[in-house]
Amino acid sequence: MTVLHSVDFFPSGSAPVAIEPRLPQPAFPEHHHDFHEIVIVEHGTGIHVFNGQPYAISGGTVCFVRDHDRHLYEHTDNLCLTNVLYRSPDAFRFLAGLQQLLPQEQDGIYPCHWRVNQGVLQQVRQLVAQLEQSDSEMDMPAIANREILFMQLLVLLRRSSMMEGDVNNNVRLNQLMAWLEEHYAEEVCWETIAGRFSLSLRTLHRQLKQQTGLTPQRYLNRLRLIKARHLLRHSDDSVTEIAYRCGFGDSNHFSTLFRREFSWSPRDIRQGRDVSLQ
Repeated sequence: MTVLHSVDFFPSGSAPVAIEPRLPQPAFPEHHHDFHEIVIVEHGTGIHVFNGQPYAISGGTVCFVRDHDRHLYEHTDNLCLTNVLYRSPDAFRFLAGLQQLLPQEQDGIYPCHWRVNQGVLQQVRQLVAQLEQSDSEMDMPAIANREILFMQLLVLLRRSSMMEGDVNNNVRLNQLMAWLEEHYAEEVCWETIAGRFSLSLRTLHRQLKQQTGLTPQRYLNRLRLIKARHLLRHSDDSVTEIAYRCGFGDSNHFSTLFRREFSWSPRDIRQGRDVSLQ
């Protein structure tokens, strides 16, 4: 597995933060780092496989990756990222307690993916630009200023994520998308789901299309297909069993959608003929 080293990304041994844009981010094989990073998805779509579990990502997704986490990107479509790298929460000279602003693992579950809206992304870009501008300055005031900017970024992301309980339409949509990530195999009535998250059906369709480029049903099918491909690679269940487990009532229809999405049949994946990451 590829290991990315801080010496290749940070401007100096004393710099606590570095910015690494990926515009765009192509498919990238599984790797981990000797540093931590916050991945901010500017726009586009892709699959983020995090510690072996696949997640659909799109504009507004924020991923928190620790130094021991394994991850990769695949099936990317104009996926543009800004990576904010940092050495560790304890490596800052002037700040303490940053860990409390990061996702907290509970009962073995690490909530690594948050979502923010487009307005917040614009504020994030402004903070990132300030961090980039100060990259070459190594005196103590400059280092302290970078650490303050990084803390402002963490506070902004935390306050603006769905975890803070905001009630506007953007956050409701984010909550709905997170719900679909967990309940993708269930039978979905879009009118009922829209009501569950206090959205009109029209708003749901419009905002989901804006964020992902997909209609609600196509987005749900994509989630199901992503999960199915993971099971095809990592389980011994039959293609038919996997189709039903992922919410498809007809295995032939599943196979048709699967080939359309990935350009490989389920049987090709099962036989290891998928060369998308090579």
